[in-house]
Amino acid sequence: MKLSLDGWKLLLVHLVLALVATAMVLPFTWMVLASLKKLQEIGLESWIPTVFQWENYRDVFTMKGVQFGRWYWNSILVAAWVTFLQVFTSSLAAFSFSRLKWKGRDLVFLLYLATMMLPSLVMMIPNYQNMISLGLVNTLQGLILPSAFSAFGTFLIRQFMMNIPSSLDEAAEIDGASKWQLYWTVILPLARPAIVTLTIFTFIGNYNSMFWPLVMIKSPELYTLPIGMLAFDSSQGQQTNLLMAAVTMSVIPMILIFLFMQKQLVKGIMLGGVKG
Repeated sequence: MKLSLDGWKLLLVHLVLALVATAMVLPFTWMVLASLKKLQEIGLESWIPTVFQWENYRDVFTMKGVQFGRWYWNSILVAAWVTFLQVFTSSLAAFSFSRLKWKGRDLVFLLYLATMMLPSLVMMIPNYQNMISLGLVNTLQGLILPSAFSAFGTFLIRQFMMNIPSSLDEAAEIDGASKWQLYWTVILPLARPAIVTLTIFTFIGNYNSMFWPLVMIKSPELYTLPIGMLAFDSSQGQQTNLLMAAVTMSVIPMILIFLFMQKQLVKGIMLGGVKG
């Protein structure tokens, strides 16, 4: 069958996308296969293990000096709490900036957005001093509280809420709804795609966070996974195969979240960036 010019262009695009996808999948494939090897086989050219070492996944939980189960739970707990608080506070702020009218609203919003220009490392010292004042150093609460607010999240949800017709606000007010009822029962359900998008970004970002937990946490039992992974290179030498097994298990929550929420994620990104 002879292809037209457009057909060849489409075929070329698919080939390029296939090559890009392959390049992105290869490191993940190597990681999974390395997690099933003996330590002595890690440096060999062959990617396929001679014998699949499924017990590597069990050994991750029994390795001396490693509290993988505890670190796994700490990471999920901190990421879940940060996600809940950030989505809640961002949606409230976005509702105020998009649906309510008050003096200086746009100026405050611009100042709020200006905080996005500050690098996170610049804010680390003030946040650390605040946690010292509150007595939250070396606690999980100290990891959660500074990340409970997000200018990016507020901007993302506000842009989505701006697309919701104002006639719904008027109809709700005629029916006697309060501002809270308007937010909770009318606007928030309609902003679900933006909420899901922020949920995914926030959970993944905090689940993978390393610098702030590295500064805040001193006790091994309070480590999160990114810090705890360092133990595989220090407690009993370099256990690369066990490290790969641990990393493979650590990415499972992120994969599940994306698989279950990918449709809402794409919709939220497309609609959240369009105003009016």
